[in-house]
Amino acid sequence: MRIAQVAPPWVAVPPKGYGGIEWVVALLADGLAERGHDVTLFATGDSQTTAHLEYVFETAPGPAFINSLWHETMHELLVHRDLSRFDVLHLHTPWSGMVAALAHDLPVVHTVHGPFIPQMRQLYAQVAERVTFVAISEAQRSHMPELRYGGVVYNGIDLDAYPFREEKEDFLLFLGRANPDKGAHRAAQAAREAGLPLVMAVKIADELEKAHWAKDVEPILPEGTRVLGEVSHEEKADLLSRARAVLFPIDWPEPFGLVMTEAMACGTPVIATPRGSVPEVIDDGTTGFIVDVEDYARHAAEALGRLGEIDPKACRARVEERFSKQAMVAGYEAVFESAVG
Repeated sequence: MRIAQVAPPWVAVPPKGYGGIEWVVALLADGLAERGHDVTLFATGDSQTTAHLEYVFETAPGPAFINSLWHETMHELLVHRDLSRFDVLHLHTPWSGMVAALAHDLPVVHTVHGPFIPQMRQLYAQVAERVTFVAISEAQRSHMPELRYGGVVYNGIDLDAYPFREEKEDFLLFLGRANPDKGAHRAAQAAREAGLPLVMAVKIADELEKAHWAKDVEPILPEGTRVLGEVSHEEKADLLSRARAVLFPIDWPEPFGLVMTEAMACGTPVIATPRGSVPEVIDDGTTGFIVDVEDYARHAAEALGRLGEIDPKACRARVEERFSKQAMVAGYEAVFESAVG
């Protein structure tokens, strides 16, 4: 098939720092090209791909410009200049691309990477008969089941990029944004309760993140906590492989959560809360533990005392089976074939 992959225009593909969607797009574009498809990736000029790369912006503007409608509109104008070259158009960002979907007959697939906020619900309702949607978890799809779905395709990772390690060091890891819903403060409380060192690779960028970090997280950090800020993929993979466990104390219906699969690929268990896709990703008691968000610190500390029950090989095997790059590419191939047919 001739496939157009349309990434968001704000962060390079793959990302040099923060950017979960961009990692998925990078693997998908390359994976489809490796399987013989003619893939064009619309991203930024500093992206790296084995697909054909087309762009408006030579350099990614960065996370501070996420949801900049000017960047997104300029990007989509390039995408829609000549659609006769493609059999299917795969949008990873909504906005103006959805408007254009009503003006042509090319099959359009859209992956819902985020939550169904009210604005998204209104937007998707306008194009529901025109677009084939892909959910990234059953939990996500359940929040708007009336859409026309091509299926659920879990986000995949390239296992070769995540070193497997059975012997762990004596520290806990939190990896994510300093948003209250992500639970950095709960991670700090859990590390304090367990009496274990904590490493935090945390993005603190927008005003909400800065305020939450200063007020609710920084004052309760256990003594000796290492705060690294955003890290490269290589640094992240190294931390994930060495950590005793990854803390994932979210308090919102996160559609997927790549951190969980990245940790398990390294043989590292995850201590998470039962929000969003967590029960689909983690096999409770086998690849980690799912504990209540209420009093997370106490429950997590108790779970950390049971880490001897977790086999690192089982963690890796779960990712190989369900969350690999190959599984994701095969899932999207089936969606595209259905949409084109």
